Amino acid sequence: MSAAGKLIGVVKGYRRSRARQYNNQVLLYILADQKVLGSLVGAKVVARDIHGNVYRGRVLKVHSFRNCVVVARFKPNVPGQLIGARVEVMVS
Repeated sequence: MSAAGKLIGVVKGYRRSRARQYNNQVLLYILADQKVLGSLVGAKVVARDIHGNVYRGRVLKVHSFRNCVVVARFKPNVPGQLIGARVEVMVS
């Protein structure tokens, strides 16, 4: 865990199925230990783009404990240009 209760994550892509893509939900790869993932449910997430726009969201659930991936919902939706960008996860 980094300073001040913040973790770093990387946007891996939109949550999707075979025939549908959920533009308001993204998969986040969390750069932390697997044991921390369960406590991240409900944590706030902040993403910023190069233009200074701020996208705020919340962690919904754990997608994969083995691969350290969680699902987060954002409002407004995260644009496709943020795939691969770093985000901050506020741990309380």
